[in-house]
Amino acid sequence: MIKNIILNDRAISPTKVVCIGRNYYAHIEELNNEIPAEMVIFLKPNSAISDSISCVGEDEIHYEAELAFLIKDGKIQALAFGLDLTKREIQNQLKAKGLPWERAKAFDGSAVFSHFIEFDGDVDELSLILSINKQQIQQGCVSTMIYKPVQILDEVSRFMSWVDGDILMTGTPQGVGKITPGDFFEGAVFYGDKCLINVHWQVPKDDFKK
Repeated sequence: MIKNIILNDRAISPTKVVCIGRNYYAHIEELNNEIPAEMVIFLKPNSAISDSISCVGEDEIHYEAELAFLIKDGKIQALAFGLDLTKREIQNQLKAKGLPWERAKAFDGSAVFSHFIEFDGDVDELSLILSINKQQIQQGCVSTMIYKPVQILDEVSRFMSWVDGDILMTGTPQGVGKITPGDFFEGAVFYGDKCLINVHWQVPKDDFKK
């Protein structure tokens, strides 16, 4: 089944989700990773796209809040609040062996998005906040990213084409952690002091096996 995102009540089917890893210094430190010498880029397939948090299975899933952008003509057309869901233990095992991350990052439902809204303002003024169970957990802004969205678009285009409708996820700030049954997620995207997007998700209590 082809997955869609919604913009202006219109369904769009992204061919891929381009993700940036290790794009905030504090997040690199919290996971004891090395600062990369160049941009860390990985992909999620269309089948990873979801509008709800639902991760049935025995693997521990971690949340990573991110600013997400819809791309058209190689430029930013719209934005959303995104969650990059990660099977952290599997990812650590793969990294230790020098293997790709797809098993930990590209599984079905691992790219969760709010609705998208058109955006043509100053990207550097964007920020996000993630709260879980009414407690602020993550906060990040474009100004503290190692690589800014325009830099990412240019670097990716050097070796891979942007197709209209593709999504860019720009990395997560400090504060990632485990999703637990019943968690209430609230994500917000701000433009300066103005809230552009506010989205809520409830994690089903029966999604996780004991």
